[in-house]
Amino acid sequence: MALPQRHRLKGQRTFDSLYRRGRASHGPFLVLRWLHAQPALLPPAQHGQPPSPWRCGVVVSSKVHKRAVLRNRLRRLLHHHLLQCPIAGPEGPIWLLISLKPGSADREPAALLGECSELLQRAGLIR
Repeated sequence: MALPQRHRLKGQRTFDSLYRRGRASHGPFLVLRWLHAQPALLPPAQHGQPPSPWRCGVVVSSKVHKRAVLRNRLRRLLHHHLLQCPIAGPEGPIWLLISLKPGSADREPAALLGECSELLQRAGLIR
């Protein structure tokens, strides 16, 4: 299941901003980057959507696994987990970017989800 449209993070400028100015928290197989939302950077198609406390993008490169089916399965797994988490930025809406590191496709799904929750707690985004 994919994230609802209001939670999706899109646009080259938003991702560039997260990579340049976002704070990062590293785990053995995941990297979490977060930044306070800057709605002016969103593509024009997303300006009229209802506000959301968070938006997220999940990056799974071909270095993680060569098969797109498995990369998409990992992405959907993380999307589903994020919908279950009570994510809230300390000061308003927040943008998240989760990147999987090579070798994460070999881990158990429960281990990846546990690491994702740990990174979100370390960042102070969930309680």
